[in-house]
Amino acid sequence: MACASTPPRKIALVGYRGVQSLDLTGPFEVFAMANRFSGVRAYEPILASPSGGDIVCNSGVKLADTVAFADLPDDLDTILVGGGDEPGLRSMGEAAILAWLNDRARTTRRVGSVCSGAFVLAAAGMLDGRRATTHWEVCEVMRAFRPEVRLEPDAIFVADPPFYTSAGVTAGIDLCLSFVEDDCGPEVALAVARNLVLFMRRPGGQTQYSAGLNVQTAATPKIRTLIAEVSADPSGDRSLPSLADQVGMTERTFSRIFVKETGTTPAAFVEMARVDRAKALLETSDWPLARVAERSGFGSSDALHRAFQKRVGATPGDYRARFGRRPAAG
Repeated sequence: MACASTPPRKIALVGYRGVQSLDLTGPFEVFAMANRFSGVRAYEPILASPSGGDIVCNSGVKLADTVAFADLPDDLDTILVGGGDEPGLRSMGEAAILAWLNDRARTTRRVGSVCSGAFVLAAAGMLDGRRATTHWEVCEVMRAFRPEVRLEPDAIFVADPPFYTSAGVTAGIDLCLSFVEDDCGPEVALAVARNLVLFMRRPGGQTQYSAGLNVQTAATPKIRTLIAEVSADPSGDRSLPSLADQVGMTERTFSRIFVKETGTTPAAFVEMARVDRAKALLETSDWPLARVAERSGFGSSDALHRAFQKRVGATPGDYRARFGRRPAAG
């Protein structure tokens, strides 16, 4: 495998006072686990900060003995800037820090960010004219801050080499897992994903968290109850007439109210719920795709395939290969 023939790749995980701790510790765990499963010391993750020493995260967690920028090794392979609170991000916008980052980018293979850490890369001018993402809550802020960035709000992560950006918090884990797959191969990445219980990792977009959770926040009790029922069992008759009848409304009234309260159409929600169910079946069973399609509420394997390509950006087979359970030994 690729890891075996190379020296450890030095990864600088950049924090500061007010950083989100998981933006650093999540990637650190991915790289440490890759060392375990690759059988070699594939990575040397380094917690770094502008001045070194201890930093206090926005949760109050203290990370000790970070390495100062000036003391980082010359041969960094990857720099990954964590997101954090507004004062912390503003502190990272100092001219000296941005100059250091731009200087290092010339000799570093990958420069990336987790969550709102994208604002640091954007402030350095690295994302101008490039595709990028950040946490969905601050996408409009990013557009106002740096309109030159070609923002993709729904992406889990965006690769526009040599720059890489990821969405909110745990999306940094997805990004780093993709680094491991590129560096060490899919077998090592899959082993890391399984060990860290990442088979539920969302490969399509920031809005991929459970279809029910995605739409029910602002819904009234009657619509929330329907959402819960469809999420629990998306198979069967989930047509517009059936759903409208279930809540005692006309189809036109139901459609209008559903869109108003959830931000999506009934048909789109049912499709998302069915994709969620199919994901779970692909992860936990070895059923043929026709059976997965049937149990998820899709009329055929072709319908399942089309929905996956649309919602997940992968085929059902590819999803199972990456996140499905391992076959029994022997």
